[in-house]
Amino acid sequence: MSHSQTLPLKKQQAENPSDDGSSAIKPSRLKISLPSEDSDKKNVNKRVKDVEICLPIVYGTIAFYLGRKASESQSHKWTVYVRGASNEDLTAVVKRVVFQLHPSFNNPTRVVESPPFEVSECGWGEFEIAISLFFHSDVCEKQLDLYHHLKLYPEDESGPQTTKRPVVIESYNEVVFPEPSESFLARVQNDPAVVVPRLPAGLNLPSPVPIDSRNDNERGDTKDHPLSQWFLNFSEADELLKLASARQQVLVQAHIVKLRRQLNLLEGLPPAKQPSGYDL
Repeated sequence: MSHSQTLPLKKQQAENPSDDGSSAIKPSRLKISLPSEDSDKKNVNKRVKDVEICLPIVYGTIAFYLGRKASESQSHKWTVYVRGASNEDLTAVVKRVVFQLHPSFNNPTRVVESPPFEVSECGWGEFEIAISLFFHSDVCEKQLDLYHHLKLYPEDESGPQTTKRPVVIESYNEVVFPEPSESFLARVQNDPAVVVPRLPAGLNLPSPVPIDSRNDNERGDTKDHPLSQWFLNFSEADELLKLASARQQVLVQAHIVKLRRQLNLLEGLPPAKQPSGYDL
């Protein structure tokens, strides 16, 4: 792993904590540039110009207080994971995930080769977990490094901690792959985990080649995950943000029209015509 190229993601602070101890990070987009070695393989993996593939991901932790079963060294049971934004299967893009735990744990470097991409442990302390995503060879030769702070205790510590409601901290990011290879694009163009734009007219893609490590009999999504009831719904949050933005644009347009009418009245000009669409 020391010889791999890495693309770090800046750590962001969680915002808008909810009453149940969970919190989410504002959506951000991370673009992964093409590997420098790609020129040597252009005949093998031909690139599609002016196209970007987007992979929405969520990574985070869920921590349960053990209550009467708690000891000094094991007060909480927690899980760190990487999942699809709506719990989709990521294996068409992600080959493996490496979780780097605190060195006090046995075997602190945990390599997960198949979904669900997660690690569960018991402990008493909070620490930063390094999460490295490795992609299939036709996707990107760079690994993506993420960092997540394990949180065991809720923000509001005024009362005793409950065993029924976990502390959930999740982050949402959109990983963008510009100029994907034809083989990658052909494999994911109908994959629910991936956002693929309208393709250029006349583009002929090769027949999709399945991933060798992917077992059709195994489900890679997390829709039936035992912890899924605690996962945050980032798809709904994204829709609400879009609706709020659209509503704000309408309000701004109406306010501009009102100001123009008032200005025309002051100057003795006829009232301004109602604009159509975005014609201001």
